[in-house]
Amino acid sequence: MTTEKQVLDRIERARRRAPRVREERVTLSHGAGGKATQTLVEDVFLGAFGNPALEPLDDGAVLRVGTARMVLTTDSFVVSPLFFPGGDIGDLAVNGTVNDLAVSGARPLYLSAGFILEEGFPMDDLRRVTASMSAAARRAGVEVVTGDTKVVQRGKGDGCYITTTGVGVLERPDEFGAAHVRPGDAVLVSGPIGEHGVTVMLARGELDLAADLVSDTAPLDGVVAALLDAVPGGVRMLRDATRGGVATVLNEVARAAELAITVEEAAVPVRPAVIGACELLGIDPLYVACEGRFVALVDGDRAEEALAALRGHPLGEGAALVGRVEGGPAGLVLLKTAFGGTRIADLLVGDPLPRIC
Repeated sequence: MTTEKQVLDRIERARRRAPRVREERVTLSHGAGGKATQTLVEDVFLGAFGNPALEPLDDGAVLRVGTARMVLTTDSFVVSPLFFPGGDIGDLAVNGTVNDLAVSGARPLYLSAGFILEEGFPMDDLRRVTASMSAAARRAGVEVVTGDTKVVQRGKGDGCYITTTGVGVLERPDEFGAAHVRPGDAVLVSGPIGEHGVTVMLARGELDLAADLVSDTAPLDGVVAALLDAVPGGVRMLRDATRGGVATVLNEVARAAELAITVEEAAVPVRPAVIGACELLGIDPLYVACEGRFVALVDGDRAEEALAALRGHPLGEGAALVGRVEGGPAGLVLLKTAFGGTRIADLLVGDPLPRIC
């Protein structure tokens, strides 16, 4: 048995073990979107709430209401700082929830908004946040129709946290998910990656770094609709690349589909400013969160049509074909490096950029 085969066998055995949280207390890693998050969700939450609607662990749950098919999704936002170049916690909350609906194939309709405010939070900042949410909702064509507000004592929060829930309707016959992914499918990303995470990190002012970057936060429903219109029946799966970045999304897909994904590192679109900042921070752009980019797996024979559709939309101008789905080794993402080698791009470990969404 070759060394490579032994390594792959060990990885496969580890992946098939039942997930179990071993930490006695919650850590920041549990919120990073990588291995610790996945273990927490599957062990604690799926263990407690498991049901057919939840178990796919997709961006939204598909529900039937009479003859209609709806998608329900929820998300919480704890970004620090609250205001950053290109956006703030308000439009981030709206866009993030709209995007989860969009990549589920739904047309976003309505949102709820829950606010947890810290005593002493400036009223002008709250008005700025809600104005930003209102503007983002108008851009996405959704309405905030219900909500809740709680206030905690000074020092017991961090200014403002927001939880949003979204409802959308499925109007297309297309069905997405890992079960539809096939060997030969193409992997596309809708634009340059990593801009949101790096922008937020630099906005904290803790590092003596400067870069001409703004967050990529944006509503994706329009560009997703353009893709689905261009290749009806040709889209296998969609995911927005938030916590854990593109690499984590691809790992989740490979694992769920029990297939491999090969990515060409040189084909991944990353702006020079993001590359430079990531090199100084010692992190890989593939693991940095986006808030206005998504990953699409499409029929390999229709990849060029899909790419043209993305590039024809303002939010998809920088789209690129970055890889392909392979038959094996099952559950792995393999990165072909710019130096000609190949390495495994595993799930994110730890939390190099906490509280970026």
